[in-house]
Amino acid sequence: MNPVLLTISGVIDPDIEGQIVRGERPEADYVAMAREFNADLLDYDDARQRGGWLARPLEKIGGKNLMMAWTCFKLRKQYQVIFTDGEQIGLPFAFFLKFLNIGDRAQHLMIVHILSVGKKMMLLDYFRLQSHIDTFFAYATWQKKFIEERWNVPPERVVFTPFMVDSDFFSPERAVNTLELNLPDQPIICSVGLEFRDYPTLIEAVRGLDVQIVIAAGSPWSKREDSTADQDIPDNVLVRRFTQHELRDLYAMSAFMVMSLYDVNFQAGVTALLEAMSMGKAIVCSSTPGQTDVVVEGETGLYVPPEDAKALREKIVELLDKPDEAERMGTNGRHRITTYMNLSHYVTRLNTFIQPHIHTV
Repeated sequence: MNPVLLTISGVIDPDIEGQIVRGERPEADYVAMAREFNADLLDYDDARQRGGWLARPLEKIGGKNLMMAWTCFKLRKQYQVIFTDGEQIGLPFAFFLKFLNIGDRAQHLMIVHILSVGKKMMLLDYFRLQSHIDTFFAYATWQKKFIEERWNVPPERVVFTPFMVDSDFFSPERAVNTLELNLPDQPIICSVGLEFRDYPTLIEAVRGLDVQIVIAAGSPWSKREDSTADQDIPDNVLVRRFTQHELRDLYAMSAFMVMSLYDVNFQAGVTALLEAMSMGKAIVCSSTPGQTDVVVEGETGLYVPPEDAKALREKIVELLDKPDEAERMGTNGRHRITTYMNLSHYVTRLNTFIQPHIHTV
């Protein structure tokens, strides 16, 4: 048994490592984390097996994440660190630790996606669960500051860590350029994802421009509805879904990428931003409170006010008119990824907070 337990909010494909080796998909963050941390992985199937007789009734009552949290609690004395991959598991696990635990327990480290929403704030406000989350890892500086100020958590326990991308998979050299879109001979720009994407503003901004917009309105994680659904789609906008290999080719053939977001306070859009930057593409991004940590203004891209079609159109035209500037920003973006925000840097950075808690016998 390894000293660290790492939760996975899903079911691990038994062929995941083979798919990575064959280049069929990016390396999964949890595969790299398990290797770097010397961790055991716990997915939903494993949690049912290891959670004892109470696991399945809890899953029926409260869902898979509650069941996973219970299994973490049951295993709390068998590991030195339990690393929960999001608050959906971390908060109920902290509840069990606070009100049911007696004696020693593993250190609890938790990834934070967004805590500034109703039910999560209530759990922390009323039950003070922050006392049993030893380290918060926040992907947005806005969330870090919010946690520190609202619940008086010391800054050293709330760590800002940039999100990551597999820069080997999303690399300009790996694009095969076999994607056929049958578009007119015009510049192409792309926009990718579903989570809080403001596609109505983007569509209005590009209506009538001499450019083709490809919107990849899909996500393996988001449950949000596609905001293009009820729109009057102009002739220069194509909306469809893509595989990860096709997305890589789409980034490669695009002049740059546009991330049009609603005004949110967490890092919506971060995965697509990092993928595009890793492919050497400049970014035009909505300057929301939660999305200020990836793009560097004037160096890797341009920010625009959220939900402002006129401002967005101006920035898109600016980069279309200055392809050399877009190329410079794209090159800078690729460099920023490979030196600071790729998967290797991510797992190494997190491991510096895990290893102090590991004690050899």
